[in-house]
Amino acid sequence: MKNSIIKHFSNHFFAFVLSMGFLLLFTSSLKAQSFQLQTQYARISVNGKGYITSIKEKKTGKEYCPKGMASALMSLHNDKQYILPSKAIFNIAQKEVVITYTNGSVAKIKIDQNQNYLRFQLLSLAPRNGVENIVWGPYKTNISKTIGEIISVVRSEDFAIGILGLNDNTISGPPTESSAYYYIHSPDPKKYPLPQHLKEGQTFPIGGDGINDVAFYSQPEEYFRMNYGNGALLEPAFGSSICMHSRDRKKERMIRFPVYPEGVDPKANAPRYQLVSPVNADFIGSAIAFYACPDSLGLNTIEKIVIKEGLPHIKTDGKWIKDPAAFRPDIAWWGTHDSLASYANQLGLKSVQDEGWGEYYPNPANRWGKRKISLNGGSSMSIPEYGALMKKNGIQYGLHTLCEFLQPNNNSDVSPVPSDSLAIMLRTTITKNLSASDTIITVADTSYFNEFGGWEGNHTNVLKIGKELIEYNGITRTKPYTFLNVKRGFHGTTRGNYPAGTTIVKLQPNCYHGFAPDMNLQEVYADYYGRWLTEGGMDYIDFDGLESCLYQGHGQYSFKRFFRGLFDSYHRNGGKYLRVMGSAIGEGSWHYMSVCNVGGGDHMFSPVLNKWGIEGKDIRYAWESSYFPATFGIQNYSGDWSVYDAENLQAKSIGWNATYMLGLSQQAVENSAEKAAIFKSYRTWENARALQLFSKAHKEKLKDLNYKFHLEHNGERSFTLFTVKENRFRNLEYLPGAQPLVLQNEFEAQPLELAIRVQGAKDVIADGIRIKLDKGEELVVDKKLSSGQFIMYKNNSLYIADKNRNKLEEIKVTKPLSIEKGQSNISVQALHNANDKVKLELVVSVIGKGEKINGKSLDGKEQAFKKSGMGYAIKDNTKE
Repeated sequence: MKNSIIKHFSNHFFAFVLSMGFLLLFTSSLKAQSFQLQTQYARISVNGKGYITSIKEKKTGKEYCPKGMASALMSLHNDKQYILPSKAIFNIAQKEVVITYTNGSVAKIKIDQNQNYLRFQLLSLAPRNGVENIVWGPYKTNISKTIGEIISVVRSEDFAIGILGLNDNTISGPPTESSAYYYIHSPDPKKYPLPQHLKEGQTFPIGGDGINDVAFYSQPEEYFRMNYGNGALLEPAFGSSICMHSRDRKKERMIRFPVYPEGVDPKANAPRYQLVSPVNADFIGSAIAFYACPDSLGLNTIEKIVIKEGLPHIKTDGKWIKDPAAFRPDIAWWGTHDSLASYANQLGLKSVQDEGWGEYYPNPANRWGKRKISLNGGSSMSIPEYGALMKKNGIQYGLHTLCEFLQPNNNSDVSPVPSDSLAIMLRTTITKNLSASDTIITVADTSYFNEFGGWEGNHTNVLKIGKELIEYNGITRTKPYTFLNVKRGFHGTTRGNYPAGTTIVKLQPNCYHGFAPDMNLQEVYADYYGRWLTEGGMDYIDFDGLESCLYQGHGQYSFKRFFRGLFDSYHRNGGKYLRVMGSAIGEGSWHYMSVCNVGGGDHMFSPVLNKWGIEGKDIRYAWESSYFPATFGIQNYSGDWSVYDAENLQAKSIGWNATYMLGLSQQAVENSAEKAAIFKSYRTWENARALQLFSKAHKEKLKDLNYKFHLEHNGERSFTLFTVKENRFRNLEYLPGAQPLVLQNEFEAQPLELAIRVQGAKDVIADGIRIKLDKGEELVVDKKLSSGQFIMYKNNSLYIADKNRNKLEEIKVTKPLSIEKGQSNISVQALHNANDKVKLELVVSVIGKGEKINGKSLDGKEQAFKKSGMGYAIKDNTKE
């Protein structure tokens, strides 16, 4: 009877628990307990010690927790080592778990189950017993295909597991700083097998000279991956791990700054010591969203979390900026501005970064400087006037800035009266009275003052005492500790008199020998930019030097505070959608940045050669892994582009969901013979992009680096996609008896289309060219050709063209020429004498049969663009 009563009670109890969404398994009514949590797609088990022991996909029952391994629901950290849980007790009514740790600390964590994610929030921790950080995880998984180190997500072909910080002081990764390095990880072991001398997870320095960032990208192989964060890590022994942490930032601490990018040049880039100033932020209240779902729903799941939790949900054209449907190219502009709006409208582009205006350095005392917008004929406009004009044209306009770079020659917070809120590296006190004429400065200790300032190797060493800046170079190693090579009143500041015991600090330099704000002054500059943008009629900004948000030593927390302040100010001052680009993407800026079009040219992607550059490959992996668009960087419009080259840029960006900036100037465009055709075809692709015309299968096709594509707009709802194959031969010898080259035409027979470019030094001359085809057909150009010039055969016309494909002289031909289906031969020969200084490039293009693609109403879509509201919603959960 007793057993049956217990069984009856147990059945009803478990039914009650399940109705609450929890399955609680008691091992003891008063001791440690195991329990289960669940979302729509996953079930997570936690044991009585506070460790996650299972992460199962509901639909398939597949286990994503490595066999025999468990992960702490929450760890503690004392800046040296992890402190792990020993016991967990779950309170059903309060939806709280109480975890006891090996150091005696006890944490109370609120757990909420939502359809798409689990919400964990630290309510209390006592006693602290030396705890500096709390760490969510690290959570071990057996997923290893895609490592999203920026936003703490790991992804297989089918499933994604990730965590998202829900307040500003919960940031990606463990408490240690991340670093930039290469690691070995094949995205597809069958397609890209590792050579025998390499193994998964092996790490390498990134290379480079510490000055040229392109040199960082040095490994072309697909299995070399550049690491951009530590929110997720490849774990070759079992799969991967993800974690986030929150720090007690109210305490001053010494760090090695920065740990990235270490290994490029030890002399120039060795990490430096930095004293990190405290701010009012604590780990109590830290919260995360834990999600596990099909990878195809990963981004959608994150958006649902963002909306529900009041995180920054920024929209453009009615779409979340992280939605691939919102991805689009921008314009990078150089030179006079008369045609900018016209070009943008012709191309169908909506956003312009004014790169040619120069790098903007913030200066509260002279916000606009003497800069003007240049127009033809020597006239000009102010930036606010031009910003207003761009708004009337429906164009988002902005400038290229150096974020928080405070330069001595143009910033009132540095000179002539330096702010007391400049970021510092070190602090000590002087031991003797210092008069205005003294150059001997003795201090209480060396405190790493013997190190050079800055990681970039620029050797900037500047002290601040009172309102005076002092340059120095070195410090004695024995008492009395004395600065060497002292220059008083540096950067136009005033020499002062200071009694013994006065504090003296070393300033944190930026890579251009300027300085950076501390966390308090950074808030001022965030507000400054919001007002500056709205007053200038701008709704786009490019933050080059975005690493200046790291100079304070607070990592991704600093980014979050800067961007939150910027967007609050921009919105408060009447701004709507602010398009943000920057020099890097991190977890702290992920929510706010629309694009990250760094780098440029063939380093990123070559639309002509149809080839990824090393930098483009590395960034593509990192960005895509964290649900951020890949980029081609800046792609400058070139007069030697064919229409197919320009179309390939569009086709590949759509295929890869990649963004880029189309570099334009009036001179480059107007010199181009193909301008009209390129603009027309470019707009066709942009129309198709706006219609979200291409399916997943289409995009996979467009990715293929073996082909280019041509798109025709047949009517309001109809497009035709053509596949283009180039037979490209580079660096051909200029010889009278050059051997035949093999052409491949996998399509039907069609009219011949070819281009031959003369290559070499400026003074190189090719003395005529003979083109021999199958069936004895010949084209003869008995003319002298300069380096860069073309011989073109197109639309049954043979002519010589300049380096921008402009027709210079027509050559008579006797009959139309064609290329047959299958294999054929062609030879390009010197007409008279050989010249080893001349090289030739031959391109023969063939095009396949078109594929009809139908889209939505174009007119309706364009009207929607014009009518859609552009706004942003944000909620500060920091103090929850």
